[in-house]
Amino acid sequence: MVDILDEVAEDLRHERAMRLAKRYGVLLILAAVLVLVGVAGQEYWQAHQKKLADKAATQYLAITQPVDEPSGQLTPDEAKDAAKQLVGFAANAPETYKTMARMRAAALYANTGDTAQAAELWTRVGADEAASPLMRDVANLLFAQHELGTAKDSDILARLQPMLQAKNPYHGLAREMQAMVYLNEGNKAMAKSLFTQVQDDPTVPQGTRSRARAMLAKLNG
Repeated sequence: MVDILDEVAEDLRHERAMRLAKRYGVLLILAAVLVLVGVAGQEYWQAHQKKLADKAATQYLAITQPVDEPSGQLTPDEAKDAAKQLVGFAANAPETYKTMARMRAAALYANTGDTAQAAELWTRVGADEAASPLMRDVANLLFAQHELGTAKDSDILARLQPMLQAKNPYHGLAREMQAMVYLNEGNKAMAKSLFTQVQDDPTVPQGTRSRARAMLAKLNG
């Protein structure tokens, strides 16, 4: 009797499994197909991104290698032409190369005395949420250094503000520039206070602390 009951139970389990297979088999197959499609899509996307990055690297080097040639310096016109090429390249480049190209173009413009073009590019990078935080900070510092006395002091101070936290690697430079802004406004007391903070901060690079010490000597002289 037990054997018969076991056989009946087995038949019922088999019948139930067949019904489940008929009901959900198509869904299981579709799920498996979707997994395969997802994996293939991810691999295609990665390959496509690598292809774009390789192409961008080739284009970037084609523009910058002549600039980096040790044989001689570029004329101002050649430097501006290279900067224009970099700006054009950045328009459709992957994010990393876009930021690099804009920063390099800004440096070229600044070296030729075209600080307006350089400042525009530093502003773009500084406001680009897709760029790395460190690159945004560098762009804002360069803007502050080159535009002091030209841009509004309030604009420069606003750009420096996020860098003033002690954990930021550029906080010493940012505070030094903050002091320069107040000095430019004629607020010597605030400038001296900030230079003193820079001078006394052991986490700030020695070169920056030395400049702050020199500025304090001048202001106290």
